[in-house]
Amino acid sequence: MKKEIHPQYKMAIVSCACGSVFKTRSTKGDLRVDICSACHPFFTGKQKFIDPAGRVERFRKKFAKKTE
Repeated sequence: MKKEIHPQYKMAIVSCACGSVFKTRSTKGDLRVDICSACHPFFTGKQKFIDPAGRVERFRKKFAKKTE
């Protein structure tokens, strides 16, 4: 293998929006995620509605005029 072409693989701390924090290894460094295995519906069995940018309300406003 060629030397000095591979990125550094170092310890990283992953922080989720739910407050969960865990350590892993990554070439990117520390990460912030919106959904992790502690709060994802597939793993928890609970449906959680996430709408951070108000996309659902904008969709309803946009199409409410056309359906009336």
